[in-house]
Amino acid sequence: MKTFTDNAGRTWTVAINVDAIKRVRDLLEVDLLEVLDGKLIEKLYRDPVLLCDVVYAACKPEADAKGVTDEDFGRAMAGDAIEHATKALLEDLVGFSPSPRDRANLQRILETTWNVMDKARDAIEAKLATVNADDLVAQALARSGNSSGAAPASSASRPDG
Repeated sequence: MKTFTDNAGRTWTVAINVDAIKRVRDLLEVDLLEVLDGKLIEKLYRDPVLLCDVVYAACKPEADAKGVTDEDFGRAMAGDAIEHATKALLEDLVGFSPSPRDRANLQRILETTWNVMDKARDAIEAKLATVNADDLVAQALARSGNSSGAAPASSASRPDG
């Protein structure tokens, strides 16, 4: 079991077991066992709304006990809370796998995914560090044919307009 805290300060426990997998399937038609082929991880990363729905469905008994609706849960999920929920879900899903070999492979997939994400973020940060805003503006103005930066006169101010 893994835990995370939402933006409302509530701590949630993600426990991936047969009951949680069945509940996610029934409520969302998402098969958490598809994590073995690697596509589910990418799908959840690309769609944080779906990810939060999956986490809510996995935590639904706890949410019901706390009186937290899916809307309340969603309102408290943004930024770091989503990242922490993602890690809790995926790490607990790795632990669910009945085969030690599958667990080891899933752990490698997850670690590779984190590493790729970190390297992509590093590359973006490096690229942004080399960007000169003044140069970008000058290039954009040159491409538009309006290097002076002044807006064209409106037709109302022209003698023939």
